[in-house]
Amino acid sequence: MLSIEKPAQTLVFFVFETFVTSLLQNLGLIKIICMKKIVLSIVLLLLIAVKMNAQVMSNKPQWVTIKSANLHCWECKERLDGYLFRENRANMDNGMLQWRFNLINGELRVQFLPDRVSIDDIRTAMNNAGFDADTTKAEPSVYAKLPPACKLPSEGGGPKKGVPCHLQPE
Repeated sequence: MLSIEKPAQTLVFFVFETFVTSLLQNLGLIKIICMKKIVLSIVLLLLIAVKMNAQVMSNKPQWVTIKSANLHCWECKERLDGYLFRENRANMDNGMLQWRFNLINGELRVQFLPDRVSIDDIRTAMNNAGFDADTTKAEPSVYAKLPPACKLPSEGGGPKKGVPCHLQPE
C-alpha cells in the first residue's frame, strides 16, 4: 500500500525537480530529461511491484494439527465441518484456507493464514462447536447437545466396538 508523502517532503521534491529541470533546459538537455523521466517512472513502478509482491509472499499459509478426543465419527465430522465453514466466513476473514479430518486419530489439520486467524482462534471455534481442541475443553452447553457418538468415551460416547463410524454412511 502506498503512503501519502508529507507536505514538506513534497515541497522539497518539487523545488529540487524545478531546479534540475531549469538547469538542464539551460544546458539544452530537456529531451534527455523526458527520456529519463520515463525510465525513472518505469523503474519506480517495478520497485513498487516487487515491494507489493514481497508483502503478499510474507503471509504464507501455515498448517496446524489439532487433536480432539471426541472427533471420531462421520457425524462429528459433518457437524464440525459445517460450523468451521460458517465461522470461517463470518468471523475469521476466510483465514482458514482448508481443513482435513483424520477421524481414526481424532485430528483436524488446518491450513490457515496467520495474519488473519491464529491457532487459538481455530481452537476456540472447535470448542464453540462442542469439540475439545488439544488442551482446551468444549463449550459445555454445546457439548451437551452433541449426539452420543460425538461425546467422549469416558462419558459413554464415541464409536461402538465393531461398528466403524469413521466411514461415510451409504
